[in-house]
Amino acid sequence: MALLRGKGAMTGVNLVAKVYKNGYTKNGKAVYADVQVDARDPRGPGQTNLHLKSERVKDKDDKVRNSNGALYSTGQMEDIVKAAGPNTEPLLDKDGEEAGALYGFKGNVRPATPGTGLVVNTKSLRASDFKVDGTTLDNQLVSMRDARDSRAAVRDSQAQASATEQTVDEVDEPVVG
Repeated sequence: MALLRGKGAMTGVNLVAKVYKNGYTKNGKAVYADVQVDARDPRGPGQTNLHLKSERVKDKDDKVRNSNGALYSTGQMEDIVKAAGPNTEPLLDKDGEEAGALYGFKGNVRPATPGTGLVVNTKSLRASDFKVDGTTLDNQLVSMRDARDSRAAVRDSQAQASATEQTVDEVDEPVVG
């Protein structure tokens, strides 16, 4: 999940929320939303996971998958939709039918219950600095992939440097005999 550290890191964050029509609870009083730090926000680049919530769960078939949805009341979701205003993009299913919407907005986030990520403080919402469009979700994925690739390259380079140092140390050891 997204890591926001330091003074002011959780204030005025540009966010995107993926909300599917089938994400509403049976009683219709709440909805699961996948809220992410917008990759274009200054806190986005370098994040390997932009989701505010991300946990590994087992589904009914015992397969492990990631769950990024946090539960928001319908009132809170109405606040998000209002803050996004026209800054929305339809989410389409595999048949091209509208299955939900992507909303771009800005707000403060706070820790949820310990270890479960972050949630949006829906009393602090306003318009995003960035426009969402049909490429926004792809850009989110590219940003996270680039951050993972960059970290992997750093780890590989450190491992190579460590191996080189070890080889030099072995060569420099005096021969005792």
